[in-house]
Amino acid sequence: MGKVGYFEGTDSLILAKLSAEGIETVPLSNAVDGHGRYVNHLRKGEVDVVVGYLHKVIPADKINEKPSDRLHACAMHNIPVLVIAPTEVREKAVRMLGDVGPNVQIVSQDEVEARIRKYL
Repeated sequence: MGKVGYFEGTDSLILAKLSAEGIETVPLSNAVDGHGRYVNHLRKGEVDVVVGYLHKVIPADKINEKPSDRLHACAMHNIPVLVIAPTEVREKAVRMLGDVGPNVQIVSQDEVEARIRKYL
């Protein structure tokens, strides 16, 4: 049916709706929050899409890491990543993410469910 990898804080009502439809949801960690499986341990075909808020993929200043490092496995395995950010800060979010690859897209909260379904 499909699998959605999600970072902590992703809309639980959307995840519940997907689960009720038989779509598996897999909690993912950014290596700092310990929410689930470390996102960079994903292998090809394990999830169809990854979703989470911008702050989950932006490393803290004291960590010697870039967003592209945090999403390396997704880029390597061509796993789509939906980064949720408010429409009014989309341009800032693009600059903050830097060159994370063509598999990463910024979406607003209103777009999340439809965009997830696009990959299932």
